Amino acid sequence: MSDSEDNRLAGRARRYVQVGTRVGTLAAKLAGERYFGLKLNKGEHAEDLKQVLGGLKGPLMKVAQILATIPDALPEEYARELQQLQSNAPAMGWLFVKRRMAAELGPDWRAKFGSFEAEAAAAASLGQVHRATTKAGQAIACKLQYPDMQSAVEADLKQLKLAMSVYERYDKAISTARIYQELSARLREELDYELESRHMALYGLMLKDEAGVHVPDYVPELSTKRLLSMSWLEGGPLLGVVDRDLEFRNRVAMNMFRAWYVPFYLYGTIHGDPHLGNYSVRPDGSVNLLDFGCIRVFRPSFVEGVIALYTALQTGDDDLAVHAYTIWGFEKLTKEKIEVLNLWARFVYAPLMEDKPRAIQETNDGMYGRAVAEKVHAELRRIGGVAPPREFVLMDRAAIGLGSVFLHLKAEINWYRLFHDMIEGFDVKTLEKRQAQALKIADVPAAA
Repeated sequence: MSDSEDNRLAGRARRYVQVGTRVGTLAAKLAGERYFGLKLNKGEHAEDLKQVLGGLKGPLMKVAQILATIPDALPEEYARELQQLQSNAPAMGWLFVKRRMAAELGPDWRAKFGSFEAEAAAAASLGQVHRATTKAGQAIACKLQYPDMQSAVEADLKQLKLAMSVYERYDKAISTARIYQELSARLREELDYELESRHMALYGLMLKDEAGVHVPDYVPELSTKRLLSMSWLEGGPLLGVVDRDLEFRNRVAMNMFRAWYVPFYLYGTIHGDPHLGNYSVRPDGSVNLLDFGCIRVFRPSFVEGVIALYTALQTGDDDLAVHAYTIWGFEKLTKEKIEVLNLWARFVYAPLMEDKPRAIQETNDGMYGRAVAEKVHAELRRIGGVAPPREFVLMDRAAIGLGSVFLHLKAEINWYRLFHDMIEGFDVKTLEKRQAQALKIADVPAAA
């Protein structure tokens, strides 16, 4: 057996013990309430779960953050606790970093840089970022993956599947099988920094005409499968502008809108990770995209379905709504199930329905979509549940993630105009050709 850190058995075993014992204990508590009538304080249980996942500071924490932003994937108590998780893992120490860099670029790795800062500029669940310069003096960001991450990911995904199966026995409103398939596929992709470099190139291509959005340039000579070097983009945290004037906040919000949805409506591609640390804001209100690990390419027909459902809700065309949900991959559609799905769809599309400036959510609910999600969840449970298609998972998450950003910014924009300007003249055949060309240039796989 190879001692490569790709998939070490020892690494997996340690992870299984660490995560499995904790998750297993919590699962037993949940099963006790379900099958034996034992009283369970969901708030305390959720707090325990947050402490378990937050303490790991690894892939499972990232999955927890994803789940917390997918409506109905977790009960309210769980989502509330998990949304408090931060992607600020303790950074690797300098001796550890030097060993990792030598493993990626060779023992003379320091000679390949003009400078390399020992202290990490940022640390997250799968790796950390160091500021550096090239020999020519270009400022760059070096994203270095933590060791043994593939073992950690595989162990975490095994435990996630267990946790989801236990939860689904407790609450059958949402079938989690396809959610698990989608999350596991995207998380495994995040380990491949060579793929992420191609995603970065794809975004550079798709957003080349967007003056309000900036994408870093790849530095291939200082990159490997687990080390990704790119140009350094200066900017401040998005939450740092929430107290600026409305005009500035609106400018940031419009740039964020275009950063996410120009790739979707023109190229059938979306950035699937709405974490606030994945973008920064420049003094002029333009935004930097900083992470390209979680990218989802969609079938062009899926994008057509998004627009078709909007039209169906706007015109009251029930047959068109059924057509849209069918395109997406929803199965066993009944009139009752369509009505419940439309409850959620009307909430997501609501800002696009009114031709006037408005807030993204015109309620005092501080958690975007939570109240509506609770109602939808209860109705789905009543009618026997639903199995969300795989593609729907990150699309829904992206909509909620971006909505939460707009909620933080307190933006007031004519979303209707933004949306209609973007989809004007939409043609699925044109999208197919444009997407195929862009994916070929960037060497990115087509939709799975």
